[in-house]
Amino acid sequence: MDIFQVFRDRRSIRKYKDVPVEQEKIEQILDAARLAPSWKNMQCWRFMVLTEADVRAKVLEALPDDNPGKKAIAAAPVVIVVCGNPFESDVENGIQYFIADVAIAFEHLCLAAHALGLGTCWMGWFDESLVKRSLGIPDDIKIVGITPLGYPDQVPKQRPRKQLQEIACFNQWT
Repeated sequence: MDIFQVFRDRRSIRKYKDVPVEQEKIEQILDAARLAPSWKNMQCWRFMVLTEADVRAKVLEALPDDNPGKKAIAAAPVVIVVCGNPFESDVENGIQYFIADVAIAFEHLCLAAHALGLGTCWMGWFDESLVKRSLGIPDDIKIVGITPLGYPDQVPKQRPRKQLQEIACFNQWT
């Protein structure tokens, strides 16, 4: 699939088919994330892949009941907890670059999944301490997001996007 088509067609998926995801595809997606650029090539990201139903259920406890992604986590055959180690990155101009590094890797993961016919939905509304406690994630690791992963059971329409001239300027701030 052409990379620009991947950019255009990727959507947040919240409904999944009850079909397992092949291990080879999971590894291919993680490998795409692994190839992301990072601060001084420190590669601070970590991915916890949850394939067992009882382990995935632990994440559900950390999501508020009114979180629209809760049903997606419950239905998806795979959940990936995307983390970063702040000590394998740095702070510059007040920006904690582990967040940027992990976000880039997370987006690589989402785009690779779409290219392979799978869906994801970046979720950030959860109780981090509860997720960490229930999954045994060390205290010094930060969870940047969680995504369900599976074969989509929906085709969401594209959401509105701002026009390029609203978000970009050339040579001077306008």
